[in-house]
Amino acid sequence: TKGRGEIAGTITLVYDHHKSRVQQLLTALQHDQPGLIVASMHVHLDHDNCLEALVARGRAEPVKKMADQLIAAKGVKHGGLTITTTGKNLSA
Repeated sequence: TKGRGEIAGTITLVYDHHKSRVQQLLTALQHDQPGLIVASMHVHLDHDNCLEALVARGRAEPVKKMADQLIAAKGVKHGGLTITTTGKNLSA
């Protein structure tokens, strides 16, 4: 997590999709760091709120920076980053 090692993680965001341009902003932030997001899921929680779960993989520093930007984006109500290992160098 010091920025040199590769990590995997999930970035979870809850936002009101009616807020002006929030979806466009979140997409633009993800495209600013190509290759870090390897999968995503979008869920309609109710009439107003959406949840996005993004799976990220890369060096710790850029993943954390992107997560911080996404969570701080105007219109995001709640967010979090959960970091885990890529599984490399782990024995069963």
